[in-house]
Order: sequence, then structure tokens, then C-alpha cells
Amino acid sequence: MALLELDGVTRRYGALVALDQVAMSVEEGEVRAVIGPNGAGKTTLFNVITGTVKPTAGTIRFAGHAIAGLPSHQICRLGVSRTFQITALFPEMSARDNARLAAQARHARRWLPFGGGHVFAEAEALADAALQQLGLTAIADRPAGLLSHGDQRLLEVAMAMAQQPRVLLLDEPTQGLSVEETAQAVETLARFLKASRMTVLLVEHDMEVVFRLADRITVLHRGGVIADGTPDQVKADARVQDAYLGGLE
Repeated sequence: MALLELDGVTRRYGALVALDQVAMSVEEGEVRAVIGPNGAGKTTLFNVITGTVKPTAGTIRFAGHAIAGLPSHQICRLGVSRTFQITALFPEMSARDNARLAAQARHARRWLPFGGGHVFAEAEALADAALQQLGLTAIADRPAGLLSHGDQRLLEVAMAMAQQPRVLLLDEPTQGLSVEETAQAVETLARFLKASRMTVLLVEHDMEVVFRLADRITVLHRGGVIADGTPDQVKADARVQDAYLGGLE
């Protein structure tokens, strides 16, 4: 049984169809990339899955739960976490405190006046574990704003992991990185994904990153799925070459 299933997911903005009958099935432990040209619907797809935007039609099931239309905080508590294209950190706080706050945010007792020490200690332990997974332990006490851009992007992944997700949505994790930073970040992510067996949905424009990390690839064009398969199958698909890959050569 798939961990994440989408069937007929559609999102309209008036006459504009941002997502058009999207169907996708993601198995547990799979790294699935979603690619497509600008305006294909990739970010809208992430927003619909995580509850930022409600679908106009269609069903989304996560771990057996129907989640289409649920608020974001409920979907997060079920085990869906994401990163964003634009870095979103508290720059004056340490990397550890950023990750701890992310862990606390998901805790059901985070606002109770009693038992706060237990919540804090649990969140700090989750933060330290997530930082270790992403190779950030050595810089855990540095202010997030003073980290390299590459480490900031990895910190965002660590913050999402501190929430103990079952599926992780990565929205362009190498955006804005130099060639050297991208290579380092991809190697770190590859080691992390291999060790954790985390289920991942990845949006990324850098095709070398996609082919390095993804087990399967779903290709969107004008809001609809035009291809779905292994990296080799997608590379060889004429529709993908016409709609996306060919435009990069």
C-alpha cells in the first residue's frame, strides 16, 4: 500500500487550471522527484498536499488518512513536513534552537503551562538527532544567519526532520547554491536518504540533482502528469524532452 496517494487532484484559480487531474502514488521509502517547466504546477502540488491550498477536486490519502482540505497543522501532525524555496530561519538563533523550535511546534502539549520542561527536553533531543543526520552537529551552536547558504538549506531539512515526519517534501533544496555548495549538499542529502530510508517528494530544477537522488520521477506540464517512471525512462520519454529536458540543452 502506498504511503501517499493522489487521485484526480485538481486546483483551479478561475479559468486557470494549476493542477489538472494529477494522479500519483508514492511508496514508503521512495524518493520521488517532481519536475517540470516553470508554471507546471509543482509548488501548487506541494501546497495542496500540505494543506496550504485546498484542492478544487480529487482525493489525497496519506497513511490511510484522507487529508485533502485539512489545515496544515493537522497534516503536519499526521507526519508530513516540508521545506520551502526561500530560506525561512530565525537568523539570530542557533541552528540547534531553530531545529528545537520546529520539533516543539508539532508537539501536542507545546502551549500547556505545565510539563514544559519535558517538552523542551524532548524537542532538543529530536533537534540534536536531526542535526546529526544532516551532518550539522559541529555548527549546532552557531547563529543560523552566520551559516553558509548551503548549511542553511541543510538546516531547513534538519528542522523538517526534527518534526519526525513519515514523508518529507523538499522544495528546491539546492536553490541559490553555488556549484560547490550544490555538490556538497547533494552528497550530504544522498547519505542522509540512504541511511534514513525517508519517504521524500522532491521538487528540483537541477536535473543532475534529480537524477542523483530520485528513485522515480513524475513530470508535470501545464498542470498535468505527462510522464512517470524511473530516471532512465523519463530521460528517454519524447514528451519530456519536448516539454522540459530539451529546453535545458
